Amino acid sequence: MTDTSLSAPDSANGAMDDSDFAEIPETLHENGLWRDGGWTARVIKNEDDDGWAVEMIKDGEPEPALVGPWTMGRNKKDPKPLDAAAFNTLVKTASEVLRRHEQQLRAQLHKRVTVAAATGDGEWEVTLDIVPDEDEPYALLTALDAFGEPLAQVQVAANFKLSRASAASWVENGFARPSN
Repeated sequence: MTDTSLSAPDSANGAMDDSDFAEIPETLHENGLWRDGGWTARVIKNEDDDGWAVEMIKDGEPEPALVGPWTMGRNKKDPKPLDAAAFNTLVKTASEVLRRHEQQLRAQLHKRVTVAAATGDGEWEVTLDIVPDEDEPYALLTALDAFGEPLAQVQVAANFKLSRASAASWVENGFARPSN
């Protein structure tokens, strides 16, 4: 399906709400709006200048994963139409942005150190997994043996600082809940 007009949302600020997306079919290929494979690309007016931007929204997400500048058309006034190649590139870029964001979040919420086993036979891994609950965030401190089997686990404050020293102290104290 190809349309030569640029699709624009009804709202004055250019934002689409859930009802706008509910009306868009699962697959749609228009000059300023493409929806396919769980992604929506929409050309919007760039709020920072006189140009255009494109936003990529993953189905089910409230915010765009990617917003970037979009090329002007030949008349230097209207945006260049979306096409399959541009859409595929945008999907790839937006997917990479989401993947990196997930990796960064995982790194912030999951820490891991290795300490000497209390028995003197090898090493144990100690992990700290932060549970970012809005009301009462907390973290789980876990000791794992050489085979990845849990030896002990305690709940600690979300701001607990995991280091080799704090992990070793926890192990030396028989896995008693650390004071901080």
